[in-house]
Amino acid sequence: MSHLITLNNGVEIPALGFGVFQTPPEQTVASVTEALRVGYRLIDTAAAYGNEREVGEGIGASGLDRSAVFIETKLWINDYGYDEALRGFDKSAGKLGVETIDLLLLHQPLTADFTKTIGAYRALEKLLADGQVRAIGVSNFMPEVLARLLTETDVAPAVNQVEVHPYFAQPSVQQANAEYGVLTQAWSPMGGITSYAGDAGHSTFTDPVIGAIATAHGKTPAQVMLRWHLQEGRSAIPKSVKPERIAANFDVFDFALTADELARIDALDTGVRSGPEPDSITMESYGRDIPEA
Repeated sequence: MSHLITLNNGVEIPALGFGVFQTPPEQTVASVTEALRVGYRLIDTAAAYGNEREVGEGIGASGLDRSAVFIETKLWINDYGYDEALRGFDKSAGKLGVETIDLLLLHQPLTADFTKTIGAYRALEKLLADGQVRAIGVSNFMPEVLARLLTETDVAPAVNQVEVHPYFAQPSVQQANAEYGVLTQAWSPMGGITSYAGDAGHSTFTDPVIGAIATAHGKTPAQVMLRWHLQEGRSAIPKSVKPERIAANFDVFDFALTADELARIDALDTGVRSGPEPDSITMESYGRDIPEA
């Protein structure tokens, strides 16, 4: 199985990436450098994470050529609107220390002010046309919002990054993405977000079904969950700051789950979202200024 996925515009993206959500800046350089050493070639960050500069430093410290690393980041809602989004690109590229960003996403749909969302996406289209980004996309867009975006813009998103893990698989979102030729990329791909809910008995990491499959393959529950994503055609971006876990999460290309095992994991879906409702993201509740580069 190829470790690359071809996007709807022909650009290839590594199927398995490394995420830095909630990774403190002071830990980001080392974790990104370690991830690249282990073999990851996709790094996912965001303006709102506050660690783009350290991601850039980590990539620089890796010794890898710029062209060898696929860099993905996201614009925050404060930088929505056409001119604002162009400025947001400048901020992110400046912090990352690059001229070109491989994949630039709108972080949230901002449905309360969709005109600004459309303006920002039109800026992404301009950046794509000018060669400053290689692919554009969205994050946390539900099917009806994605459909609305497509009617008001020209370029279909290459990626929709959404919460997907065994306890919340969003099949209707995945289906809509597939119908539009949009790759589903999973954030919280192992359901780590379920571990924070305070009920340890309902964590994907201790789920008996996933545990049994892991035992059968001599793998960890985390490795089984990542393999599930890859075999079902998704991109996934696990995060960790621990070197042993960074390495283990990338060690998922030497085994395969059976169709029955995939179906058993699919059947764990509870339909319960762990992250915020996308429609709840407003400037009033989530607005924050993104500093200049």
